[in-house]
Amino acid sequence: MVAANRPPYAARMDDDMHERHLNIHFTPEIMAGVYANFANVSHSDYEFTITFARVDHEVDDEEVPGVVVSRVNLSPRFMRELLDAMEDNYSKWSARERIRELPETDGTTDEDADEPE
Repeated sequence: MVAANRPPYAARMDDDMHERHLNIHFTPEIMAGVYANFANVSHSDYEFTITFARVDHEVDDEEVPGVVVSRVNLSPRFMRELLDAMEDNYSKWSARERIRELPETDGTTDEDADEPE
C-alpha cells in the first residue's frame, strides 16, 4: 500500500473492505531522511531492489565515488503501486511547474496564495 493522498488507482480494495488508515511512527533520525542523486534498480523472480546513493558527479576520474544511503526491497505488487504513485505525483508536480512557467503568472500557485507570509 502506497500512501499518497489515496489516488484513484489505490481503490483496488474490494467494495466490502473497510478503509484503513496507517499509523506509522519513526524516529527523528529517520524523519530527517537521506539525500540521493543516483538510484539503481534491479530485480529477481521474487522482488525488486532499489539502491539509492549519493554520488560525486564533479569528479573527473573514470571511477566516480559514491556512498549507498539506502537500499529498499519491494514485492512486485508493491513495486507496481509505487510506480503508479510516483507517476501520479510527478504528473501533478509537472503540471504545477508548467503553470508557474506561463508568462501571465507571477510564479505562484493557488496553494501559495493561501499560505500566510
